[in-house]
Amino acid sequence: MTEVVIISLENEMDLVLAHKRSMRVAEKLGLTVATQTTFATAVSEVARTVIEYTDNGSLTIGVEQNKTRYALKAKVVFNSEAQLTSNNEGFYYAQKLVPEFDIDAKNGVYTIDMKLGLPRSLKLDALKISQLKKFFHDEQPLNPYEEIKRRNLDLHKLTGEQEEEIRRSRLVDEKKTEFISIASHELKTPLTVLKAYTQMAKAVKEPVSDRLQGLLYKIDLQATKLNSLVQQLLDISRIENGNLQYNMQQMKLNDFITDQLSVMQNIMPGHIINSTLGQDVDVIIDALRMEQVFSNLLSNAAKYSHNNTTVEISSGVNSDGLITISVKDHGIGMSPLTMKSIFDKFYRAEDVTKTHAGLGMGLYITSKIITDHGGKIWVESSEEQGSIFHFTLPVCS
Repeated sequence: MTEVVIISLENEMDLVLAHKRSMRVAEKLGLTVATQTTFATAVSEVARTVIEYTDNGSLTIGVEQNKTRYALKAKVVFNSEAQLTSNNEGFYYAQKLVPEFDIDAKNGVYTIDMKLGLPRSLKLDALKISQLKKFFHDEQPLNPYEEIKRRNLDLHKLTGEQEEEIRRSRLVDEKKTEFISIASHELKTPLTVLKAYTQMAKAVKEPVSDRLQGLLYKIDLQATKLNSLVQQLLDISRIENGNLQYNMQQMKLNDFITDQLSVMQNIMPGHIINSTLGQDVDVIIDALRMEQVFSNLLSNAAKYSHNNTTVEISSGVNSDGLITISVKDHGIGMSPLTMKSIFDKFYRAEDVTKTHAGLGMGLYITSKIITDHGGKIWVESSEEQGSIFHFTLPVCS
């Protein structure tokens, strides 16, 4: 059947609408007024009975082709726990008005088909039926009530599409997280073995040429980088699954920061790290996770600024019981658009993807760690003026 009009049957207003639309379809097909009235009355009788028992009915009016003949068809579908038969009053009268009437019930779902053969003189074909469908699709509502129903239907359809899109997006995210977790675990073991053998080769007492020492150093360096990447992938998988674990301990913050800066200065010898630390306070942190935070922020500061420039670390206690730590660089900075997404998973600004390596995981993980410590993180930046990353941590009372 080619569907021309669809109406939900919920209340008495729909009964009026069903009658008018049935008349209108029959009229556009070129049937006589008497036939229009007969068909519309049959549809109305069925619709009235359905509305008495339920508010979830649906009426579809269309044209069905059977070989070379066409028929005007009305199909009503509804759910009801009541035992209904063709002898029910509305159904009984409808049978008297249309040549073909069929009622079927399966598991409480009723389907009623009514058909009226169309004269060959109408000379219907696929094109005319397509034009008929288009006409009713484009036609203005018959009354304000139908206009409201159409808007509600459009909203319901849009909501359904959005829900389906969200469902698919979640499914893709779940599969991606599962893949990241499996791949990371599979990579971790051979990487650990590779790094161990490299360390053993570097430690042998036999004479080794400078060239071989250089190659071993490069292998060890790249294995360390790859191991860091695998660790970040594992962290993202744990974050997605809510399994990022913390071992929280109370410690002096200034001592912790000083230790981190000492380590990072050796890792980034091309930059100068200056620190201006404020009041020393106790904080409760996971030392290993907080090392990741400083490593990510300081590495990024060096990565996106020129050699021999300064990276500045400062801290200060706020009146609201939080301490703010800031990491400032004098690098390339970022645009307002980039700042909005900088902490999103796998986000990388288009202007740096070709000039700087990375996968956009570090700041996402950093933001999650800070949030889980009861703090927040944000950035201030201007293009070609550098960036300042700020984050807060609760101070022990």
